[in-house]
Formats: sequence, structure tokens, C-alpha cells
Amino acid sequence: MKKFLITAISALGIATGAFAAGDEGHVEDIAFSFEGPFGTYDQQQLRRGFQVYREVCSSCHGLKFVPLRTLADEDGLGMNPDWVRAYAAEMSIYDAELDDERPRKETDHFPTVTAANAPDLSLMAKARAGFHGPYGTGISQFVNGIGGPEYIYSLLTGYTGEEKEMAGAFFYENHTFPGGWISMNPPLSDDLIEYEDGTPATVHQMAEDVSAFLMWTAEPKLMPRKQWGFVAVLLLALFTTLLYLTNKRIWAPHKGSHS
Repeated sequence: MKKFLITAISALGIATGAFAAGDEGHVEDIAFSFEGPFGTYDQQQLRRGFQVYREVCSSCHGLKFVPLRTLADEDGLGMNPDWVRAYAAEMSIYDAELDDERPRKETDHFPTVTAANAPDLSLMAKARAGFHGPYGTGISQFVNGIGGPEYIYSLLTGYTGEEKEMAGAFFYENHTFPGGWISMNPPLSDDLIEYEDGTPATVHQMAEDVSAFLMWTAEPKLMPRKQWGFVAVLLLALFTTLLYLTNKRIWAPHKGSHS
């Protein structure tokens, strides 16, 4: 046991030191509605985030692991199924059986990456959750809940306006991106889009909305998982209580019998 504790503490120290030594940028903590054991997705925010992705991000980034039909899920965006079918049909996909392009169906997935070196965003929020956070990430990230969505938000709002050219390529200063410079130019600007629900489209609002949407793409079943987790805790507590009472009833007559 002692050897195990020493090993665990040593590993924790190494991990914390590695993060501290890395040139990690500042990640701002955002109070997303889905955080915490009882948090839920804000459907209107998810829809706004999807609009940001659709009108801004999709020109370069794909969502290849996300089925289009999930846009109609009630515990997600809750879009009208007819709208989802019409939206899917606006995009084409190669069909090997037809040896030709055809309109996408709601059972197909979102398109994959469309720009060179642009990462797919399907699992970005989940992938970033374990590797980015404030100084001392690991324990503090576990306690405070700072993770993937916060990283995406901070990245989108972390541009300083400075840029430089290196080897014929342009880089943009960003306080969040490791190293401080990123090849992606600032994608958001105030009033870049017009929200369908009338919400002011500020950079911070769009960044928060699209971060929430990308959390949903990475964890579409987060709400049911939380609900079942809560049920499991209740059942475990009930089972523990029953075991205690049963044990007490069985052994009560034998207590003190050897005295």
C-alpha cells in the first residue's frame, strides 16, 4: 500500500510538472449550463452554436463522427426532422454502390474536413478536456471542471490582433494556443452572423455558443448518462442501507453471547 501511494504521488508530481513546464496558454472558466451533476444542455444555445458552426466553421472543419439525424434528438438540438432531412440534402456524399455523388440523408454523417490541416471538430471538446487548463491542471481541472469547451472558448476569444509572417505563412498571436501563435486567422468578429433568435452576435457570445455545441457533438448522450448515474448512486445507497440493516438484524442476537 505504501509503495502504491509513493508511486501515485510521484506520477502526479511528474504530470503536474509536465503541464507547468509546457507553454500552455490561459484558459478561462465559463459557467456552462451542462456542467455539474445536475447540469443540462441549453437547447437554444446549442442551436445558436450550430448556426455558428454552419455559417462560419463548416467552410474548413468537418464533423465526420456526428450523424445528421442526431440534430433532431430531443435531449440535444431538437430540430424538426423535416428540416434535418432538407438540410442533409443540401450536402452531397459519394456513394460507392452508385459510383457517383448523391444528396446526403439524415442517416449519413456530417462531411469530413474540407480544408488542408484543419482538424475535425467532432470530438474536439472531449479531446481537449484532458490536456488543457490553467496552471496546475489535473487536480484543479478535476475539481473546477475546466476542460474542452473552456479551451475552445478561450482559443476563439484569445486573439490579440498581432500577426507575423514566417516562411511564407502567416501566424496570429493567441494567448490560449500553446506557443502563443496559431496559423488559423481569427474566425469570429462582432455581428459576423445574425442569430435566428435575435441574440446579439458578439465574439464572446458566438464563442460560448459554438463551444457548447461542440461539447454536444463530443458528448451527445451526456444528459442520459448523468440521469442514469444519479439513479445508480441512489440504488447503491439503498442497497448499502439494506445490507447494514440486514447485517444488524442477523448478528444482533449474537452480540455479547461470548462474554
